[in-house]
Amino acid sequence: MKTILAIESSCDDTSAAIIQDGWLLSNVTANQEVHKKYGGVVPELASRAHQANIVPVVDLAIKSAGLKISEIDGIAFTRGPGLLGSLLVGVSFAKGFALANNIPLIDVNHLHGHISALFLKEKGVEHENPSFPFITLLVSGGHSQIIVVKSFFDKEIIGETIDDAAGEAFDKSAKIMGLPYPGGPLIDKYAKKGNPKAYKFTKPKVGDLQFSFSGLKTAILYFIRDEVKKNPDFVKENLYDICASIQFTIVDILIEKLKNAIKQTGINEIAIAGGVSANSGLRNTLRNEALKNNWKLHIPEFKYTTDNAAMIAITGYHKFLESNFAEQSITAEARLKDI
Repeated sequence: MKTILAIESSCDDTSAAIIQDGWLLSNVTANQEVHKKYGGVVPELASRAHQANIVPVVDLAIKSAGLKISEIDGIAFTRGPGLLGSLLVGVSFAKGFALANNIPLIDVNHLHGHISALFLKEKGVEHENPSFPFITLLVSGGHSQIIVVKSFFDKEIIGETIDDAAGEAFDKSAKIMGLPYPGGPLIDKYAKKGNPKAYKFTKPKVGDLQFSFSGLKTAILYFIRDEVKKNPDFVKENLYDICASIQFTIVDILIEKLKNAIKQTGINEIAIAGGVSANSGLRNTLRNEALKNNWKLHIPEFKYTTDNAAMIAITGYHKFLESNFAEQSITAEARLKDI
């Protein structure tokens, strides 16, 4: 029986989880409300909050799992990518915990973790793992990638953004409209009441498997600016339709590229991962396309789409089985790329 404790601290959520023989026993997350009044994550405030949260979060995760510290066989942590100050808190804690308890240290790539969330198992919850190889559309605030997952540790990025990520396009569009942070979920909420064809935004002309969202953000900025000049209450009076149109455009771009990847690879086992995979417009569109095109679709549970330690724990568990451990000299890497 192998038990892994995991730490996730890449951005503004402090999370700890316990996996035992592949089964999730606990997953505890402390959110940071302080960033809302600044309209985005403030790195210095995030790292300070992690320092305050990490000990009680880990303590609660261990107690919720009904375990003792002596029963933990290894500790996994997010090495990167992410905010350097935030990552350092998690890395330092993990190194100290491993040293104090004489257990292996396991470094995890945050993006690998998002894909691994598809393999999480909980007692009493029906779940079917994706079969290799499968295509993952990984979409978050910082990344938009199409990845061919050949095995648990063999992945190939075949498409990615050349500038901004889909999640950033959602959040920046919300900010342009004066919506509070985080704005992406609000666009999703309001889009359900709007007409997705009310306003048309041009899609970027880039490669078949490439994404680009900087031009779309600029187009939305100019559109809102020009309409507000004509009618100061434009956003308030048309909020639902604007949100629906923005969401429709972003989702349409993502689905088009995914279709290109399926056509090029011949793989029809499909998964989504990352924070934007929580978006209801993307989920519903994918379900419809899967039925229409006979794709086998895998969508993570909503609670495992955002940053969480459970996804780090399951990745760490599989690395433990391979005896793939880190040295005490390891440190955080804000721009870590290898998945």
